[in-house]
Amino acid sequence: MAILHLASLSDWLDALVSGEYRVSTKGATLEDVGFIHASHPSQLAGVAAFLYADMEEPLCVLVMDEERIAAGGVRVVEENGGGGELYPHIYGPIRPEFVVDVIPAHLDDRGSFTMSGPLG
Repeated sequence: MAILHLASLSDWLDALVSGEYRVSTKGATLEDVGFIHASHPSQLAGVAAFLYADMEEPLCVLVMDEERIAAGGVRVVEENGGGGELYPHIYGPIRPEFVVDVIPAHLDDRGSFTMSGPLG
């Protein structure tokens, strides 16, 4: 199953150099929160509008394979993200080998979320 994480492109490029991505969500790290926030495909646009509407730098969607994450010794737990909706939380850093695709994304002037490619 695909697990998605919306990231700033600069944070992802930094992770490719360091070997680990440690941003939980906009303005908070894995160390601050204890896990990295992630989404299922149906949740991503809502997360983008809620958290990243004012983001001016380029964004990207990290598409991860849950089996690769588990094989890397990192737990993914479905937890209440508010209102009873379950979101995947990644309890450890995201390593580049977990990521199967990186899709450029942005929010337009009206706040509509778009990706520059399909999931898959």
